[in-house]
Amino acid sequence: MIRLARSALVLPFTALLCSCAGSRLPPTETVPQVELSRFMGDWFVIACIPTFIEKNAYNAIESYRLAEDGTVATTFTFRDGSFEGELKRYTPRGFIVDKSSNAVWGMQFIWPIKAEYRISYLDPAYSQTVITRTARDYVWVMARTPSIPDADFARLVELIDKLGYATANLRKVPQYWPQTGYGPVIPKGSL
Repeated sequence: MIRLARSALVLPFTALLCSCAGSRLPPTETVPQVELSRFMGDWFVIACIPTFIEKNAYNAIESYRLAEDGTVATTFTFRDGSFEGELKRYTPRGFIVDKSSNAVWGMQFIWPIKAEYRISYLDPAYSQTVITRTARDYVWVMARTPSIPDADFARLVELIDKLGYATANLRKVPQYWPQTGYGPVIPKGSL
């Protein structure tokens, strides 16, 4: 029963992610090279143009682990609707599509469909990243910490705008991690 309920959520999500597969837009640019071992670990979602499952996400974290078979075991967790909301957890599998750069993945929530995942920005310290899609429908700004300096955020929003996104649709994700000394980072109003 639980598996059916989860499938009922994942199916529309996957269909939504793949709905623009035939888009005529040029692919978003990616970074020239990603060192996978450095990219693995936890990434706090700072802001996003959200999919329907993450519209009310709080404390969103995307975690990556390189599996023995070369895929990326992924865990996406967040609290739904508030910092005390229900904990949601999704475990898609990442497949490296462009092995020369490691910057283009297929993210599989349900077999056999793989949603596009493009690493369009990655700072040299591997502490901030921007994940895009050719369809310019969803985007994620992520960092190794729950917040980033305002100047960094403004620069990343400018990059997202240059990539052809409607930045007015960006949503800052509230983050609060008292055990780490961060927070609360609660966005006020719109961007």
